[in-house]
Amino acid sequence: MKNTDKLKVLIADDSTLILERLLEILGMFDDVEVVGMAGNGMDALASLKKYKPDLAIVDFKMPGLNGLEVLSEIRKENKNMVFMLLTFYSSAQYRHQAFESGTDYFFTKSDDFDQVSDVVALCIRRKQLFDPEYLMKLAN
Repeated sequence: MKNTDKLKVLIADDSTLILERLLEILGMFDDVEVVGMAGNGMDALASLKKYKPDLAIVDFKMPGLNGLEVLSEIRKENKNMVFMLLTFYSSAQYRHQAFESGTDYFFTKSDDFDQVSDVVALCIRRKQLFDPEYLMKLAN
């Protein structure tokens, strides 16, 4: 994949350890470009508006705006961005709020972290399948 065809990902979390772990996971994929990182909700929202990534991986609880607030604001402008919320809080109430707000994926950091790479792989595949150049290559 050319650099412009890579899956553009933005990650936002107030934990350096989680950011490092996400970078490690994303680094396993040749077809991923991390376009930005943020440590709080305000920076996350500004970066999402600026970089318009294909996939946003955002912490549920952050200083400034929380992940739901970031999601709510970005959905006003971008309905197509794949949005993943991560949290240590696994309550059904948070999960319900997240999906009501329009998140595509909601994972707990303690139980579901391994599913992040599955979603990234799915997003890469979806981007390839809707890329006209990729489709032309398949046709030939």
